[in-house]
Formats: sequence, C-alpha cells, structure tokens
Amino acid sequence: MQPDSSTARAPGLPTPAPTLILASSSRYRRELLERLRIPFGTAVPDIDETPHAGETPEATALRLSVEKARAVAAALPAGTGRTLVIGSDQVATFDGLQIGKPGTHERALAQLQAMRGREVLFHSALSLLDTSTGQTASVDVVTKVRFRDLSDAALDAYLRAEQPYDCAGSAKSEGLGIALLEAIESDDPTALIGLPLIALTRMLLDAGYPLLETQS
Repeated sequence: MQPDSSTARAPGLPTPAPTLILASSSRYRRELLERLRIPFGTAVPDIDETPHAGETPEATALRLSVEKARAVAAALPAGTGRTLVIGSDQVATFDGLQIGKPGTHERALAQLQAMRGREVLFHSALSLLDTSTGQTASVDVVTKVRFRDLSDAALDAYLRAEQPYDCAGSAKSEGLGIALLEAIESDDPTALIGLPLIALTRMLLDAGYPLLETQS
C-alpha cells in the first residue's frame, strides 16, 4: 500500500511524534502527565460513568477508561493525523462495594468513617488508543491502601482543610490525605493519584512515541 500523500515524508526526515490527547477533565491527571514534559492536549469525554449492574470494580474502571478514549477519538476532526488518546478511570472498593467521588462533605465523611482501620483497593485503569490502527492497550493497576483508625473529629478536620470531594475515596494521598493512610502497596506510586505513569510510559514507548527524544 502506498503511503498517503498527506503523511508521506522525504527520506531521511524524522517521523513526527503523534499527537497526544488526555481524555479527562481531571486536574490531577493533567498535572501527572505534565511530569513527562511532553506536549499534549486535553478533551472532556462525554460518557455515562454509571457502573453496570453486577460489574466488578476492575471491569468498571477498565471499561470506562476505554470508553473515555474512544469518545474523544471519535470526536476528532476528519483528517486529523495519528493521535494517541489516553483514557483513565479509578474505582475504589472495599467489602465488594464500589466507592465513587463523594461530591459533598457529608458523603466524604461517611466514606472515611466506613474505611478507617480498613484495607481499600484502588483500581486505576489506563487505556491508550492509537487512531492510526484503532487498537487500544489497557491495564488495571491495583493499589492497596490501609486507612488509619482516626476519630470523627480528625476526619472532619481533614475534609475541611483539603476538601477532596472530587476524589474517589475522599483522600488526596499527594497532599494532607497521606496523614489518613497507614500503608500503601503498589507497583506504581502515581496510580493512586489517578494516572499510572509507569504503565503509561511503557505503553507510549510500545506505541513508538519518542518519549525521551522529545526532551530539550
């Protein structure tokens, strides 16, 4: 098959890096991706994030990460060159129950009260969709977290100080929320914040993205 004239390049010229898009409105994921010092855009995926009946937390996180990437890829203008779209979703769970973003102080306090002294699993799913092939690579990075058994007053004071109402599990491990945690077990320290960078860099390199070559 002959290369398309719009993308063919003269011999000897380097192939341009594909465009990178983060399919998320999360400032936490954006700040994590900025650590890689590579250019990227963001787009908000328009999907229903409601878990399906009988769906496991891992399945929910993986499905939503894929759907976010696909939704953003489908909305790209016609003629857009090769684009890698990053989708990610996080679901916290304990006792078989899924824990979402609390949204309010009251719900966040109830979450922390239920989890104190307990082990909670955080499923941080990641997907990378390559628009040139339509293929999607996905992985679920699991983090085990044990919460300290703190008083209601301490939990309430934390919530008023940091207001983590947009975080699954109601605690920001990268901030004051670390004081709520007794132990963290994970293969990727960034997974708990919301975007597993070790897994992502592996996916980008596997996709041929010039991750280190783009550094100045």
